[in-house]
Amino acid sequence: MSVHYEVDDLVARITLDRPEVRNAVDSATAAELHAAFLRFDADESAHVAVFTGSGGTFCAGADLKALASGDTRDLSPEARGPMGPTRMELDKPVIAAIEGHAVAGGLELALWCDLRVVAEDAILGVFCRRFGVPLIDLGTVRLPRLVGHGRAMDLILTGRPVDAEEALRIGLCERVAPRGQALHAATALARQIAAFPQRCMRGDRRAAIDQWSLDWDSAMRRELELGLATLASGETLAGASAFTRGQGRHGEFP
Repeated sequence: MSVHYEVDDLVARITLDRPEVRNAVDSATAAELHAAFLRFDADESAHVAVFTGSGGTFCAGADLKALASGDTRDLSPEARGPMGPTRMELDKPVIAAIEGHAVAGGLELALWCDLRVVAEDAILGVFCRRFGVPLIDLGTVRLPRLVGHGRAMDLILTGRPVDAEEALRIGLCERVAPRGQALHAATALARQIAAFPQRCMRGDRRAAIDQWSLDWDSAMRRELELGLATLASGETLAGASAFTRGQGRHGEFP
């Protein structure tokens, strides 16, 4: 197995484990990643997933040695993402914990996640630019939406490395952790999110994702639809009752 799945205290940890190739992804590993995130989405014991790589590297992208040796995968629009989960739309959040390199297809995996926690010595970039390997895991879509068109074009056209400080400054990541502590920081963040009322959090998350493909009026209606579902669930009333009893006062968080 090249992908490991475990759950602890409402947080699933999904680990890409091919350190001998810096966690590069071949077709079999892509299938394992896809299956692991399907498992997470259906797992009622897990509210948030942390996605990481073993051996001090997040992911070096597609396994080019395997590709050169004839490793193939279905590249049709209806197939799963070439790197595995990148075309999936999950109902729960995923946080990338990035040590070492998250480059090429590895960067696309990180872009697929809801949040990115990056070690201070990590490197991100479109390194596949050097080898004529295209971005086909939605890198050309998600990167401009995350950092803006001009910055995305800079990274896409040059393939240059981006360190953690710049990644934070341009919005390519949301947190920077000390070297070797990205997984710890991402897990702490995941547990904080997992402790919130889940129906409301997931509804707001879905509204924020769905609005990208909607006009203003449709986005407003989608937000209201999801918000009304939360209100109807009783979760909001339960939260209001907890507040009247003194819970969460003065900005206290779980």
